[in-house]
Amino acid sequence: MSEPAIALVEFASIAAGIAAGDAMVKAAPLESIYAGTIHPGKYLVLVSGDTASVEEALSTGLGVGAGAVVDSVFLPDVHPAVVAAVVVGDEAARLDAEALGVVETAAVASVLDAADAGVKAADVTVSAIRLADGLGGKGYALFSGPVAEVEAAVDAAAVRAAPADRLVHHIVIAQLHPEMAANLGSDLRFMERARLRPVEREG
Repeated sequence: MSEPAIALVEFASIAAGIAAGDAMVKAAPLESIYAGTIHPGKYLVLVSGDTASVEEALSTGLGVGAGAVVDSVFLPDVHPAVVAAVVVGDEAARLDAEALGVVETAAVASVLDAADAGVKAADVTVSAIRLADGLGGKGYALFSGPVAEVEAAVDAAAVRAAPADRLVHHIVIAQLHPEMAANLGSDLRFMERARLRPVEREG
């Protein structure tokens, strides 16, 4: 997936989220829209496409959803690794790398923003991004690679999330134990409901 921009809006109301998602996809010629319920009883809308269209769709969604918006993010030059980890589920699980970095946020949009900042700041792999389901509405991102690079990525991600008061915790773990790596790699089930097929656009 190579679209240059994505936007995500998290709604406290399912009904408001559905209405806003419909308005968003009607507002601009988007490449794709992913939408659905997440724990605990909230609704996510993720859109992708060219920068102007995504920005217009986001503005529309925020207006229609108004008081039900929990959090949102607009990434006009999103790193491909972030999109791959969220939408495609393309996790290059280098959990046996020299170090593993974990960034945990209180809301979904913030972890996308943090992950984008982290992977752009250092030479790391985005091993996973998990959103909301099974997490009480929180999100987390895993970075892997050399210790110094992972530290730089985690620091950049934390700085991006902190101003919105969404940062829960961040940590770098050197030489993750193989049994822990196996656990992380075998049952990271938290994105199952968020990975939805995009709505096909006509024309």
